[in-house]
Amino acid sequence: MSQTATLRLTNGLGRLAPGIALSAAVAIASVLAEPVVKQLAGGRVGLPAVVIALVIGMTLHPIANTKRFEPGMTFCVKKLLRWAIALLGLRVALGDIVALGLGTALLVIVAMTATIVAGFVLARLLGREPGVGALGGVATAVCGASAALATSTVVPDYRNKAADTAFTVIAMNVLSTIAMLAYPLLCAWLGLSQQQTGVMLGATIHDVAQVVGAGQAVSDEAANAAVIVKLFRVFLLLPAVLIVGWWLTRHGETHGDAKVPVPVFAFVFLIMCLINSVLSTQAGLAGIYMPMRDILLEISRWGLLIAIAALGLGTSIAAMARLGWRHLAVVTGTSLVILVVATGGIILLG
Repeated sequence: MSQTATLRLTNGLGRLAPGIALSAAVAIASVLAEPVVKQLAGGRVGLPAVVIALVIGMTLHPIANTKRFEPGMTFCVKKLLRWAIALLGLRVALGDIVALGLGTALLVIVAMTATIVAGFVLARLLGREPGVGALGGVATAVCGASAALATSTVVPDYRNKAADTAFTVIAMNVLSTIAMLAYPLLCAWLGLSQQQTGVMLGATIHDVAQVVGAGQAVSDEAANAAVIVKLFRVFLLLPAVLIVGWWLTRHGETHGDAKVPVPVFAFVFLIMCLINSVLSTQAGLAGIYMPMRDILLEISRWGLLIAIAALGLGTSIAAMARLGWRHLAVVTGTSLVILVVATGGIILLG
């Protein structure tokens, strides 16, 4: 490497370092605070680190809103986020998805499609930006906060995009927690079997952690079915992001200098799914692969935390406060759509 190239790299890293360091500090603080917050709440229900990081970040926005921190924070939200989401593909194995059966898979796809369409329709009816519908619809349909962050990469920039993304992340956690507590009771009231309950929980609850919690509150059988259905939804992150990006572009939205978004991270996500599907089933390789997989998933977790901390640092609490009830109506509406379509389909399929 030439001296000029080395100097350029050093200067670039120097510009990024303050924002990355601040974002990482907020992420670390959120992890340390998570058990404390849960203990203060009585030890039953707490806030996940991803939400704590977002809140801490927004609180520190007046300090972070300077040219010194902006390059590194932008790097975290734009670049680091994509790498972290791509690595999430290592959580999905195609064999588990095949085991769902065609009927269940089709039901999940129909429910997800209806939810994403509902997001756009509700946003339009309530006079919100199309990006609000995209964020709420995909986050509800796929996997909550992670899906909201992934969708933000293909939603064109507009005035309140950061605030809308932050709101969606927080709303997904609140609604997922409510669903974790309420949906097992709803399944019991409807008289669903253990298997049906697991499918319902996995098809309707937004975040993976809450799906696991709800399933385990019922039985091991329900928990296993719920996790498999949920991972199928996570697997569909790739087509969901691609279709939403294509839809927004087709209807006159631009993505920076490009007319068509190419979310490379989504294709890497698919490659990671395929790698996990092959290597996790090879007895001779699993002993080497599984520890590496765990390390990469931990890197992904921290990458998402740092990225969402950076998002919070770049988001004004005042901007969040101005969003109003219409944003809440969008995400509540999409949550009701996926609940009604998925549960109705399970009952009809028997």
